[in-house]
Amino acid sequence: MILKIALLQLLSGRSIEEQFVIGKKACEQAKAMGAHIALFPEMWSSGYSIPQDEKTVNELSISAKDGFVQGFCALAADFEMAIGITFLEKHEPKPLNSIILFDRRGHEVLHYSKVHICAFGDEKMLSEGEDFYVADLDVGEGVVKVGSMICFDREFPESARILMLKGAEVVLAPNACPMEINRLCALRTRAYENKIAIATCNYPAGHPDCNGHSTVFDGVAWFCDELWVRDMCIFEAPEEEGIYIAEIDMDFLRDYREHEVMGEKYRQPEKYGAITEG
Repeated sequence: MILKIALLQLLSGRSIEEQFVIGKKACEQAKAMGAHIALFPEMWSSGYSIPQDEKTVNELSISAKDGFVQGFCALAADFEMAIGITFLEKHEPKPLNSIILFDRRGHEVLHYSKVHICAFGDEKMLSEGEDFYVADLDVGEGVVKVGSMICFDREFPESARILMLKGAEVVLAPNACPMEINRLCALRTRAYENKIAIATCNYPAGHPDCNGHSTVFDGVAWFCDELWVRDMCIFEAPEEEGIYIAEIDMDFLRDYREHEVMGEKYRQPEKYGAITEG
């Protein structure tokens, strides 16, 4: 099965209403391009704007039942395409940085909030998510086990490792930061050490502190019966705004996961106490 993911590398509008119009048009184009999943960049509802006063940031936040989020639920069903919509989620005591994945029937299958918030910056106004989750996503041609991590989550090996241990094959990673060599290497490493595909969607150049370069690493570091390595980066977008389709060969990935030694096969968790004791 070839899984087609549309990375919606979009410039944001000036209001949540404009965000919905831009997002709807992008999803329509993604469907026309044959996508099974359309993924937005981080916190699309506000264009990753995080006001630095409590009253304003709470006013900007929305619930999962808000018309904005539910509008993309309806679009997923109308287009028969999964949509990963990101938003500033209303929550006490502080909002969350969240993604909801709706399947091609408009059912919510995954609801994740960023665990590793950037509390050293603007995200000090937000609450942390509680856990990492994996869901079965029926894309019509088969079922894919999907999880999510958001932006700064990638810097912590535990994020991708927990998702892998919970069965994730593909990780959706909304993003809002400059994608330079070190961040790209972190994504490559998370894919390599866990034998998972990671699809990252960033804002394009022109959005504050962002530069495009949305990527997909497919997690397959070498061919099973051959000696040389291969480049796991099967797609990297330019800086410009656009809707970019990447194709993940799920049969190729699954065969690799079955035969290769990375991931969970030779872990020794009984010796890792220092990780959880700190």
